[in-house]
Amino acid sequence: MATPFCPTTPVRSILQPQQNPPKTLLFLRGSCSGGPDFVKCRLSAYSWSSAASYVRLGNGAAGFCGKPIVLRKLLQRRRGVVRAATLEEIEAQKSLIEKDSKGRMEKTIDTVRSNFNSIRTGRSNPAMLDKIEVEYYGSPVSLKSIAQISTPDASSLLVQPYDKSSLKAIEKAIVGSDLGMTPNNDGEVIRMTLPLLTSERRKEFLKIVAKLAEEGKVALRNIRRDALKACEKLEKEKKLSEDIAKDLSSDLQKLTDEYMKKIDAIYKQKEKELLKV
Repeated sequence: MATPFCPTTPVRSILQPQQNPPKTLLFLRGSCSGGPDFVKCRLSAYSWSSAASYVRLGNGAAGFCGKPIVLRKLLQRRRGVVRAATLEEIEAQKSLIEKDSKGRMEKTIDTVRSNFNSIRTGRSNPAMLDKIEVEYYGSPVSLKSIAQISTPDASSLLVQPYDKSSLKAIEKAIVGSDLGMTPNNDGEVIRMTLPLLTSERRKEFLKIVAKLAEEGKVALRNIRRDALKACEKLEKEKKLSEDIAKDLSSDLQKLTDEYMKKIDAIYKQKEKELLKV
């Protein structure tokens, strides 16, 4: 004889609705009636419609008969739902901010170094002419883009234009610069001899170099500030946790300190060159 079915006994079933959504494990309760061989149980659940749905239990086996049980839509709209970012997304956001900041800081170092090279010292250097722009066919262009610049010796520069018709324009641009050099145009090339630096001129250059170094440091601080703002925005959007945001802030400070030291190093090197007689 079959064991009587208890109304409080949970019936576990796994339903697979259409379009293959994730399987759902349900525990249903119902009012039951039965006979000696099987029990019919009318089911009800908070989220189910089961007006004509029954479960047949016989010899320990269960099966559904009647109309299918349909799950009601519990939520028509989801308002104010915030999804927390995954660990992979958090690491990607953190890495992106660090990479962008490092790239911008590297460009800042390149700019500072380029500015230093354009300031003349006791020895000739082609980079001294990097900042000179020439009016070429009505447009300002960099001198090094239209001419080859070389250093025949430690105290002279040689400018050989690719287009000889630009010689006069190049000569005019050099005269109008603050290099303090007089160009010698022989119709083929332009030669320049570096005059000796006076103590007064050296002091002026030292001030310029110090100012350029400070501007570079300000640029580094601004990059760090932008990165922190981006970090705060992601934290508010729940894309970064508070702990990760603190770690990122610490890493950005270390990165900034590292590039500050790089500026100090190239500044001291330039200062040494300017003071060398």
